[in-house]
Amino acid sequence: MINNSKEAIIFDLGGVLLNLDYDLTEKAFVALGLANFGASYSQLQQVQLFDRYETGQISSFHFVNRLLDLLPPGTTANQVVHAWDSMILDFPVERLQRLEALSQKYRLFLLSNTNDLHIDAVRRSLDKAVGHRNLEQYFEKTYFSSAIGMRKPDKEIFEFICSENNLDPAKTLFIDDSPQHIEGAKAAGIEAILLGKNEEVFDLPFFLA
Repeated sequence: MINNSKEAIIFDLGGVLLNLDYDLTEKAFVALGLANFGASYSQLQQVQLFDRYETGQISSFHFVNRLLDLLPPGTTANQVVHAWDSMILDFPVERLQRLEALSQKYRLFLLSNTNDLHIDAVRRSLDKAVGHRNLEQYFEKTYFSSAIGMRKPDKEIFEFICSENNLDPAKTLFIDDSPQHIEGAKAAGIEAILLGKNEEVFDLPFFLA
């Protein structure tokens, strides 16, 4: 049973609820001819192009065409989208079932640094797992960086969620697999747990206390 001192849980998406593999996208772009892709984009850091896309400052069309400018002639937009989406894997059904059970007792929120192309890929993965694309049914509210113009690890995004939903940071838990995002939540006064590589989110001691 989850710790009774908490009233709300904010979940990260990729790497926590959705299986994700950044290396697959890097390998896909390297195969297309962008050898230094990993230096520009990773779980821990990324260059301005990706930041701008994740905060909704540029469209998917602009993003894809900017990457096409960096790739060999003849590369298609579909190839770029496929490479970009390669990191999106599967939704384990058991995690979704646990979310449904938790939502009966706790306020659940989703906070993801993501973009329009990946949101579409995530919904396709969800549909493949459970036959629908409605990610929102598992949470009181979902927050995607590209929709709200803010992104982790800035503490402002955590403060915004707490303010909008009348959450007490001291009674709120945040779970993420990126250390810099954990620090952002802590700066906003939220208790945060870093999910380690190969750890299962619902096997964390917090959920078993």
